[in-house]
Amino acid sequence: MAIIGKSLIISLIAFISSGLVAQEKASSWIRINQMGYSDKAVKVAVLASKNSNRVRSFELVDALTSKTVLKKAAGKNFGEYGPFISSYRLDFSEIEKSGTYYLQAGDTRSPQFSISSEAYKGSADFALRYMRQQRCGYNPYLKASCHVHDGYSVYGPMPDKTPVDVTGGWHDASDYLQYSTTSANATYHLLAAYRDFPAVFNDRHLANGLEGPNGTSDVLDEARWGLDWLLKMHPREGWMFNQIADDRDHAGYRLPHLDSVDYGYGRGTGRPVYFITGEKQGLGKFKNNATGTASTAGKFASAFALASQVYNGQDKFMADIFRNRSISAYNFGLAKPGNAQTASVRAPYIYAEGNWVDDMELGAAAIYQLTGDKKYMEQGLKYSDEERITPWMGADTANHYQYYPFHNFGHFELAKSGDAAAKAKLISYYKEGIEKVWQKSKGNAFYRGVPFIWCSNNLTTSFAIQCYLYRKLSGDNTYVQLEQSSFDWLFGLNPWGTSMVFGLPSHGDTPVDPHSSLTVLKNYPLDGGLVDGPVYGSIYGNLIGIELSKEDEYAEFQSKLAVYHDDIGDYSTNEPTMDGTAALVYLLAAKEHDSREGVAEKK
Repeated sequence: MAIIGKSLIISLIAFISSGLVAQEKASSWIRINQMGYSDKAVKVAVLASKNSNRVRSFELVDALTSKTVLKKAAGKNFGEYGPFISSYRLDFSEIEKSGTYYLQAGDTRSPQFSISSEAYKGSADFALRYMRQQRCGYNPYLKASCHVHDGYSVYGPMPDKTPVDVTGGWHDASDYLQYSTTSANATYHLLAAYRDFPAVFNDRHLANGLEGPNGTSDVLDEARWGLDWLLKMHPREGWMFNQIADDRDHAGYRLPHLDSVDYGYGRGTGRPVYFITGEKQGLGKFKNNATGTASTAGKFASAFALASQVYNGQDKFMADIFRNRSISAYNFGLAKPGNAQTASVRAPYIYAEGNWVDDMELGAAAIYQLTGDKKYMEQGLKYSDEERITPWMGADTANHYQYYPFHNFGHFELAKSGDAAAKAKLISYYKEGIEKVWQKSKGNAFYRGVPFIWCSNNLTTSFAIQCYLYRKLSGDNTYVQLEQSSFDWLFGLNPWGTSMVFGLPSHGDTPVDPHSSLTVLKNYPLDGGLVDGPVYGSIYGNLIGIELSKEDEYAEFQSKLAVYHDDIGDYSTNEPTMDGTAALVYLLAAKEHDSREGVAEKK
């Protein structure tokens, strides 16, 4: 027995020691899309290393049989990126057989992943969970009501502190502010997802968000929640409100139905509702740089016009209401061309939108589709020429939400409705923007050309959508790897090796400590929420009030280039956003649709 015991101890010591050595020597990682890969699509992983050893080949291995199904040259070393010294793109797109696999390159092995036509099944519906959780008014997740006394007008044609019923809509992020610009854009994306990919969505929830079918797709129920609030924010011709509350909201962690912040009307008794004047606003020392109403009004117009199209065969009464509000919103934008911005009181952080013609373009396109009135097509094409590409594309930086939305849906909608010449021109505008990002992407193994500004994941989602829309309009697959790399980035194919969507996939490394009262106070999951994403190290180093709550699990992957933390203390990289998640719903629906239909996406 003594000899056996001694042998066992020696074996254990050897096993533990070998593990420690392996950990000490671990310097290479294979990053994958943890959601898996569609069988007909591009399939690429990235091997990233902190050493300069040459990687000559890699293998794709069937995880169930341990059989190598593909052996291939690793190809070009893309060199340094972020914390890494060398990096390789491992392309296994030729394998289409469904199964569970892993990649092996030398001693480095990837996590397991799937190849399947159902790789993204149910993912768009999953992201809707976060949208329901963000509901203001009645919140189906908490089964409680919040902010039912909103609100009191400021800057409007009525006397300040006039009561205005604007209860409803969505909280913008982990705070409880509500913005018309993000909500209208989110509503448009949800409506477009329903219009373009209805088969991927289920009916498992009532209109109020509680469980139970009601004969209406859940994504349309969610869009309707946004529409009903937008009707309150644009209650009549010539009246439009821009936001509810301001940064006085940032008063510590609390659940929304227990919000007792005092805006000067009494604790928890109502919040300010900012009327859009087209001029600078700010109730404290900080003023925004608004120049007009068109950026917000154009978003209202597009959401209402698409809603009218969707509801035309379902509810003629509501379709007519949405039609009339779309035109009045568009006219409100025509009256004061320029960009609206959000307002703050205590800190200079605002949504500093600096463009507006893209919003009016989409509004014109949607109203043209609704009415057939050629003047809207003519105006939309004129706007399209004024902003051919969304200005952040190809740039290294931008102010927060300076160029919003982060892709121009208007080009797509006009191209669908215009003649051949107009379509060709609009496709070329999409291509011009994509090419600018491609020139910054092609030099690194992650094909990363999106700047690491605040909400970089939102930009990444939008850029993937633009690539998708371009491909659908043109039939050109030139940029399909760039499109896929943006999608893959969101689900783990990034330097940190983590998905940027809470709970998606269920088996992967996803955020668990987002900056949110729901998680801090109650450990409630924020299923489906897209977090802000990595920021430049220079941005992170200059932000106010960030203090990590725990040891940084991704410390070895941080760099001067970019920083990401899964930590409640980092509001800059780990706070989910409602509008980013709504855009993700569209992207996931597109990917699920193409995968289910067997659409080939490879060049």
